[in-house]
Amino acid sequence: MSLVRAAPKQLGDDRPASLGAGRRVLMLVQNAPLPRDRRVWSECLALRDQGFEVVAICPRGPSEHSAVKRLADIEVHTFVAHTSDGSTRGFLREYAGSLWRIAAITRRLTRDRRFDVVHAASPPDFLLLAVAHLRLHGSKLLIDHHDLSPELFESRFGSRRGPIFWAVQLVERLSFAVADAVISTNDSYRQIAVSRGRKRADRVFVVRNAPDLERFSVRHRDPSLRRGKRHLIVWHGTMAPQDGVDQALRALGVLRERRQDWHAVMIGDGDAEPAMRRLRDELGLEEMVEFTGWLDDGQLVPYICSADVGLSPDPKNSLNDVSTMIKVLEYMAAAVPVVSNDLAESRVSAGDAAIYAYDGHQSFADCIETLLDDPARREAMGRAGRRRVEVALSWQRSVEQLIAAYRQLLNGCAKVQSSQP
Repeated sequence: MSLVRAAPKQLGDDRPASLGAGRRVLMLVQNAPLPRDRRVWSECLALRDQGFEVVAICPRGPSEHSAVKRLADIEVHTFVAHTSDGSTRGFLREYAGSLWRIAAITRRLTRDRRFDVVHAASPPDFLLLAVAHLRLHGSKLLIDHHDLSPELFESRFGSRRGPIFWAVQLVERLSFAVADAVISTNDSYRQIAVSRGRKRADRVFVVRNAPDLERFSVRHRDPSLRRGKRHLIVWHGTMAPQDGVDQALRALGVLRERRQDWHAVMIGDGDAEPAMRRLRDELGLEEMVEFTGWLDDGQLVPYICSADVGLSPDPKNSLNDVSTMIKVLEYMAAAVPVVSNDLAESRVSAGDAAIYAYDGHQSFADCIETLLDDPARREAMGRAGRRRVEVALSWQRSVEQLIAAYRQLLNGCAKVQSSQP
């Protein structure tokens, strides 16, 4: 690959150079292929539009065979990742293999290219540590803080003790220490980066998990997805033990005893999917709850836009309470009312566009039924959610913060702005 930089402005050309002109970004992702990871892919596209040359490293998709591909003028290098069985040992094996492959690809790429910014999607937090030596060659290091690793470990394995948990804490601290800047998904994460991560407040920016409004509109509605029923209920995401899919299924089991005028769709995959399919069958919901597996964007959006109710059953714990659920914002972008557990950041995101369950799956079922019985309320909540995204929570607003973070990182001239909706 060429080391040639973009040509300087010609004499007499008074147009300001874009932020990324002649600059290169290396994007590191461990847990999902591109463009499946919508947050990272949206960041790649936004940086490309600012004139950066974007090169990404990510896992290879299940149906892919090429180690290198070019999508939307972005160069993507892929590696074969071992999938975890959900155990601690399984995650260690998966992460160790990914780390080795990402480091090898990075070494190959940096033989003939210098990267101005290395942008690492975390967790796992060790991604940035694996490439920290690039600072010696002038690269700036940025953490894209998607999840809280210690809290994620606790939510999956129920422990805050032991050598593995302590190692997770240590790696998080070291990653914050070597990072030149941090972008966080919400203000709760930003405060953790400042307090626990000891980052300067002016080096931490909030880039929310925000939907692109262009993706969601009434033109995508498809009545046939209701499978002949009056109402459509949708959940989508990654099926992991901490995501509460079991609570949603139990709530739907309660709802089935009361009424059967609805069809529910569970969209996504993950290491908990086999157990959730078994639970659905145990509850006698085979005819009423459909599992689709993972869907690409063109297949997913019609389900969301056609739904009467969107579910966000993530249980209240130290991780979920401070995390922003992208599915909540996507329901809102599609003007779909939300049923959520009472989580602090879900209230920040959804406000009056959701109703909140307080006491397990019985309460969750009550909330779903309340919305099914009240079409006027559903419509009002849907309008409020869509408006909330348009005004304060769209991806277009998040791009402003992303570019501000890069401007501060590269030029030292951006200020942190309020990100509260």
